[in-house]
Order: sequence, then C-alpha cells, then structure tokens
Amino acid sequence: MEANIKICFVSASLYSLPKLTGIEVLLKHTLKELTHEEGHEIFVITTGPHRSTKRCIGEIDGVKVYSFYPLNIFERSTASEHSLPLRLIYHAIDHIWNPHPYHVIRDILREEKPDVVHVHNWRGLSPSVFDAVKSLGIPLVLHVHDYVLICPKSSLLRRSGEICAKQPPLCKLYKAIKSIAVGGKPDLVIGNSQFVIDQLRESGFFKDIPAAKLYSAIELENIEYVEKNYEVIDVLFSGRLHSSKGVEILIDAFRQIKHEGIRLHIAGGGPEEKKLKIMAEGDSRIVFYGYLPVGKLEELYKKANITVVPSVWHEPFGIITIESFKYGTPVLGSNMGGIPELIEDNQNGLLFEAGNTDQLKDKLESLINNPAELRRLSLGAFESVKRFDIKHHVAELLKFYKEVINERQDTAGRAS
Repeated sequence: MEANIKICFVSASLYSLPKLTGIEVLLKHTLKELTHEEGHEIFVITTGPHRSTKRCIGEIDGVKVYSFYPLNIFERSTASEHSLPLRLIYHAIDHIWNPHPYHVIRDILREEKPDVVHVHNWRGLSPSVFDAVKSLGIPLVLHVHDYVLICPKSSLLRRSGEICAKQPPLCKLYKAIKSIAVGGKPDLVIGNSQFVIDQLRESGFFKDIPAAKLYSAIELENIEYVEKNYEVIDVLFSGRLHSSKGVEILIDAFRQIKHEGIRLHIAGGGPEEKKLKIMAEGDSRIVFYGYLPVGKLEELYKKANITVVPSVWHEPFGIITIESFKYGTPVLGSNMGGIPELIEDNQNGLLFEAGNTDQLKDKLESLINNPAELRRLSLGAFESVKRFDIKHHVAELLKFYKEVINERQDTAGRAS
C-alpha cells in the first residue's frame, strides 16, 4: 500500500474573484477530485478580500482553507486608480519580496507539516512564498499557466496588443529580478503546455530543474455524446473580448460568408465589446451574449457545431477548447502558442494561420458547407476529450508529488 500524502496548495485569490480564471477552475476541479482520494490530506493557503492581517481558518467544499490579506498597498484590481509612485512601490513588493506573506505562510507550514507544497498563482503574495517553503525544506512544485516570469503583463504582448518580439530594457530587468526571486527554488516545474515550458527554458528559467507538461483538465464523469443539429450551423466564440483574442478577425471572416443558415454566438465581455458590436451591425446572424453563467454557457457548447479560437497571441492552453470537446464540438483554432497541442488537425478540429482572415473564412466556409465532415470532427472531438480528464490529471500530480518527496528524502539521506 502506497503512503498517503499531505499536500498544501497555494493560490492567491482562489475564492475571492468575481469571475474565475482557468487557474482557479483547474484548481477547484483538482481539489474536488482529491477529496475523493482516500487517505491523502489537503489544505489551501490563499488571500482574503479583507484587510485583516490575521489569518482566517475555514472550510470550503470540504477543504481546509487558510486565508489572509498580504498587506499589499492596495488590491491588484484597483492598480489603475493609484498614482505612478504608489504603483511602482506596489509592484516592487509584489514582484520582488513581501515579508508579511513569508511569515504567515511559514507559520502555517510549520504547524501543518505538509509533505509537498504546490504553488499555482502567487501574484499578490510575491516570491516570498517560495522562500517560506524552502526555508522549511519542504518539496516545492510550481505550476506555470502563463508567462508571468518573463513578462510583466504575463501575456508577451505590448500595450498595443501586438506580440512583443523584442523585450525592452525594463522588461529585461523584470525578467532578471524574477530569475533571482524564483528561478532556482522549485523542485519540479509543471507547465500547462509544452509551449509554455519551452518559452521559459529559452528565457533561461529552470534549466537545471525538472519540468513536466501536464495539460489542464475538466470533470468528465458520466458525459455522453451530444448529437448535433445541422439545419442551422451554429458557430461559437467564448472568452474575453480583447484584441489579443482575434474576435475582430472572426467577425470579418464570418460576414464574408454569404449563407443564411449560419449563426455566430459571441459569449463574453471586455474592452473591445463596443467596437465589435459596431463591426457586427447589420448582420442579424451575429448574437452577443455578454458574460454567461456556467449553465447558459454549457447550453451554447451543446448547441454549437463549431467553436472558433482565433487568438493572435501565444495562448498558453485554452480551457475553451477542451470544454468544447466535452460536448462534441470541434474547434477551429489559430496555430499559436499551446493551441496546436490540443487540436489534432482534421481529427477534432482544424488549424489556421493566426490573423489570416482569408484562411479562417475559407476553412469555416468549407465546414459550414459540409455537415458530414462536421459530424466526423464532432465525434473526434468527443473522443479526444478523454485525455483531459481530471482523474488522469490528479493521478499524474500524485505521481509527481511522490517523485519530488522521494528525491528530497534520497538527497537528505546522502547528505547524512
């Protein structure tokens, strides 16, 4: 019988965000699955929405949760409301070292004595979280979901929305600071795509630290294939309405298709919403929904014949893609970032050149005019989602935890 493991998860803002990001969705699925694993003990350290310096202990969904306010100058979400000097001080603390989270987290870990600490989102806690773990000799697993270690915006995008091909001096300084603050501290780095791992390696991070690719996952228990209706072809975009998401390209391509039996459903909100609605004016086939609750969004996934992911940035993963596969919806995605790792061209969807409106229009039109091909891809999408099962994800995590724990014990044994 294998030994049980006590696991600490660290992720800022896990329970305080009004709208969950992919990181929070994945971690909540992971925690739920782990509560069904017999013997293993889990607890969470996160930030609280209040300004109390004291830590709070509670239970959420059967999981023990420690929360505290990390004594930042202001909340991250209100950064734009403050003066430049205050923002610079805030970022210096957040990106370099905040003593308060160090002491609070270190005290919690001393009391709980976990076998391993798994850090997801540490923004708001500062890199001091890594030092708190390492000071106690606990194995540390870092999960990277984006490019925050090499880009202040975590997106590799300029303010204009264009991809940053050459880093300016300030960003190079930022990367150097992150390399010192975080670089050599994890025992294992997990990336949510091979593309993310490669970007970090190429930037000089974690060259002497083991790294593993582990795709994000969703719950797939009791799922059944949803038979589609092809009398009207429903095209779906779901996500933030930002220039980096390429929605403008999708609307442009869609409007060029002269076919009455098609609909474009756009779910989500963001800074480009007004501009995109102006672009779509006069085309009754295009419908905007704004942000939708989970249940309503699931209805769109089930109804959709095609999901389009037209990103013009290096999307690290794309939870929308596997959510679509879950409902047998093939994905037409841009060939950027981690997207081509999920879409098997001509098996569960199609790939097109990012930003190429003509190519997107041609591929979209070819699918609209070929319902039999759409159904074949739909079956392929449903079959391919099985590799993104949260059960498999958690089984891989447990294997990784045991490896880093055993490695730490072996190292300690050799040292003695």
